Amino acid sequence: MLDYFDLGSDLTEEERMVRDTARQFVDEKVKPDVGEHWIEGTFPKELITEMGGLGFYAPNLDGYGLPDLSQRAYGILMQELEAGDSGLRSMASVQGALVMYPIHAFGSDEQKEEYLWDLGTGEKVGCFGLTEPEHGSNPSGMETHAEKDGDEYVLNGAKTWITNSPIADVAIVWAKDRSDDDTVRGFLVDTDVDGVSTNKIDEKLSLRASITGEIGLNDVRVNESDVLPEVAGMKGPLSCLTQARYGIAWGAIGAARDCFETARQYAIDREQFGGPIGRFQLQQDKLAEMATQITLAQLLADRLAELKERGEMRPQHVSMAKRNNVRMARDQSRIAREMLGGNGITADYSPMRHMANLETVYTYEGTHDIHTLILGEDLTGLQAYQ
Repeated sequence: MLDYFDLGSDLTEEERMVRDTARQFVDEKVKPDVGEHWIEGTFPKELITEMGGLGFYAPNLDGYGLPDLSQRAYGILMQELEAGDSGLRSMASVQGALVMYPIHAFGSDEQKEEYLWDLGTGEKVGCFGLTEPEHGSNPSGMETHAEKDGDEYVLNGAKTWITNSPIADVAIVWAKDRSDDDTVRGFLVDTDVDGVSTNKIDEKLSLRASITGEIGLNDVRVNESDVLPEVAGMKGPLSCLTQARYGIAWGAIGAARDCFETARQYAIDREQFGGPIGRFQLQQDKLAEMATQITLAQLLADRLAELKERGEMRPQHVSMAKRNNVRMARDQSRIAREMLGGNGITADYSPMRHMANLETVYTYEGTHDIHTLILGEDLTGLQAYQ
């Protein structure tokens, strides 16, 4: 696999084990069928508990049976999963970074005991409810709200574009507490309670091997003990997104790398005009540029992991890495598809599937443009989006 600057030589034994385990899992359990799942718009649900058994959910957290791996190991895991499909990495990323992380960071001891064990093994599936039909890039404008009623809260509102929601057992719903000056709070909502609906979104043209849906809340009652007690305000959901975007910055490299490896092998095997097309200068130029851009993204992600490990990573660092690496993967998947010619539009080869998936990755968890403005504000001190 492409590692032109030999970053793998600096991995610890534990990090190599994570890489090799995830790579083998993807090669044996994901790649043989993922094209068919993508066409059918289904997710291989039989893999959910198997991924839990391998420690793929929130492996960088500690306690509650979690592995407490390095931040680099977590990034490598996301990279290997997305080499299979962005939908696979999305499932693990949401489960770990957007559901388990906030419970681990902001939950009560009782909440951690109730949820983290089962989420970690995949016996329970979680989802993260922030985006709304009318509020995407501006989540602080959310209309979903909660009102205190004795020792309960009553939730009303709607969330959309929610990974895992149709199969989720629990949702972390972010809502404005009207009983406390519209302070944003996180609520743990079991999806089988009265008033909750989790309709699936069908007919997607991207990220098809991922289960996406809505969360409807109609006078849903939750106990006061279901509120995440250690966080209030937009810091809660935004800190979760920082964790997830870190995984995306790594994951997108996996998709790009898989496209590169597919195109390189095709250039060696495919013969035209009396020999392999890889001998032509135009094809070698594409492979050289693809390898260069992937390597630059690998170096950026590796440095990001180092900053995260030291506690020095800022959200703006993550914005730069997510913005750059997803754009890179989006661009290089198109070049790889181009190199495959007509064969590249079939599900027999991965680049066009990755290319379509990356259109979603390019705009979710902060669009490319929003991350551009985050960086612009950090560089100038001037805010452009208010």
